Amino acid sequence: MDAWVIWIIAACALGVGEIVTASFFLAPFAGGSVAAAVVSAIGAGTVVSWVVFLVVSLLLLAFVRPIARAHLSMPPKLRTGTAALVGKRAVALERIANHEAVGTVRIDGEVWTARSYDEDVVIAAGTPVEVVEIRGATALVSE
Repeated sequence: MDAWVIWIIAACALGVGEIVTASFFLAPFAGGSVAAAVVSAIGAGTVVSWVVFLVVSLLLLAFVRPIARAHLSMPPKLRTGTAALVGKRAVALERIANHEAVGTVRIDGEVWTARSYDEDVVIAAGTPVEVVEIRGATALVSE
């Protein structure tokens, strides 16, 4: 079997491994395998193929992986609708008590029905709170 075929098989195996793990660790090595396959298909020897594999893999690992990982952890740039309210500060307009089913807050000038995120916590009127979640037309808040 030709060396370039083995490099392609290695690239495919590393690519499948990357898909399974989704950590962007094996992908640079798959890229290095493809580069080594190209060099090997051109007619370079085994040593040259291994050097190309190592150099390309390390370059991809050093430069591309940090960029890819940064993109994975980036929050969405624009949140709309009720998702935009999560994390906002609000003020309790009336006492928030889940067991009594009472409570309202003012979020960005709008009055919302509110419940405490923690079932047992009662929040007094006038207390600044943070919106943790929006469930239907009710804001779940915490102090």
